[in-house]
Amino acid sequence: MTATRTLVLASGNAGKLTEFNQLLRPLGIDVRPQADFGVRDVKETGLTFVENALIKAREASRVSGLPALADDSGLEVDALDGQPGIYSARYAGEPKDDARNNAKLLSELADCPEGQRTGRYWCVLVYLRHADDPVPVIVQRSWEGEVLAHARGDGGFGYDPLFWMPKQAMSAAELTADEKNRLSHRGRALGALVDKLEMAHGQGAL
Repeated sequence: MTATRTLVLASGNAGKLTEFNQLLRPLGIDVRPQADFGVRDVKETGLTFVENALIKAREASRVSGLPALADDSGLEVDALDGQPGIYSARYAGEPKDDARNNAKLLSELADCPEGQRTGRYWCVLVYLRHADDPVPVIVQRSWEGEVLAHARGDGGFGYDPLFWMPKQAMSAAELTADEKNRLSHRGRALGALVDKLEMAHGQGAL
């Protein structure tokens, strides 16, 4: 991929924008938030991460006239039958608020002992060349872990202070940015997406 390519991120999440730019800027890709182009949040009416990512990417590309990148991600907790899932960002209702979402998750798991709080982050990324792209590039990756009973760390965003990684013996909020990009669902999904985009670019498909 060549330099100075602009992608519209179909999100207003500052944490996601920072993570995407950290990973894509070395490739000469400038990721800009949808607000820069007057794109408003669209209703996420899908029933899966893939559907919601497609909805967001299409709207961002349609309004901006540029290629768009959308992420739909969330936390799936086994003891809660997969909740909060696609509703992770608005688990405690609107307006979206990380602190309230975390508090609700802890409340729902209050009777669930440690060792039975397994779960995983999911990330689905969708890249569209244009709003009517018939062959969107889609990748998904997960990140296994457990939910803590008390928050740890002050980095990251979302449920990161509660997402415990037994192998690393720390929460996602205690990781450095580089460590998180290497281990996380989003970092690995983006790596897979970049591989696909570079292959498509080499074949003249971008």
